[in-house]
Amino acid sequence: MQAQILAPAAVLVVWSLVVLLWIIPARFGAVAKLEDKSALAGKVGVRGADLEGVLPDKANWPAHNFTHLMEQPTVFYATVMILAIMGPGALDVTLAWIYVGVRILHSLWQNLVNTIPVRFGLFLISTTALIVLAVRAVMATLLADPSALPA
Repeated sequence: MQAQILAPAAVLVVWSLVVLLWIIPARFGAVAKLEDKSALAGKVGVRGADLEGVLPDKANWPAHNFTHLMEQPTVFYATVMILAIMGPGALDVTLAWIYVGVRILHSLWQNLVNTIPVRFGLFLISTTALIVLAVRAVMATLLADPSALPA
């Protein structure tokens, strides 16, 4: 069962890299289309934050989403590792897949449409799955039988 709980985490890692690559054409394409590049003139080492308000909002959405994929999912990765070590149940694996599936939907929505009510709903669903998963990780560790461990 350990491999099954790690699979959703591996998929989320790959998805995060896909979103990272999505940033490149979104931003470079928008910079190439800029008629007035004066906001970027003379800047050395332009950062993503420098492009806010300069590029169309939609060009920055993938970068915003990538930032989100580096935030809450870190708790998911830790939770999955705890469960992989402790021995996850079928419900844990199901919850992990729900979390990852909804996070991918959240990414697609944020990068393509980005209306807040739907995004927030997807966020709530994934967060609920993560909370249940985290509570189950706590239960797996606190309620573990130390007498079952080798001496």
